[in-house]
Amino acid sequence: MPDDTRVLFNADCPVCNYEIKHYATYSDARGLAIRFDDLNACDLGRYGVDKDTAARRLHVLHDGQVHSGIDAFLVLWRRMPRYRPLATIVGLPVIRQLAGAVYDYILAPVLYVWHRRRVMRLKAVDKDT
Repeated sequence: MPDDTRVLFNADCPVCNYEIKHYATYSDARGLAIRFDDLNACDLGRYGVDKDTAARRLHVLHDGQVHSGIDAFLVLWRRMPRYRPLATIVGLPVIRQLAGAVYDYILAPVLYVWHRRRVMRLKAVDKDT
């Protein structure tokens, strides 16, 4: 279906999972053509990324094109009526550049490092048991 939108997210990341589950609940309640794929349980080939790359930032597949980072959020928000005003504001040239920089250089890296540390702690706990 050409108008289908798919969101690739990391369900093992508590912050990512919380946010995306909110979007999924909103989308499901309104019958929106948005699907949500956990990177730990889907075919990553659809998105053209490996698991580590997928864990580093949000990816959205829309009309056959993969978007990542702030561009992915903009595609997703534009598909959801409640979030269209946010997409309009964040999509403005200067705000988009600033939001992209904050996401690319602060938010996404911090979440990724936190995720990697959680994974390493869980592996250490599993190893000890």
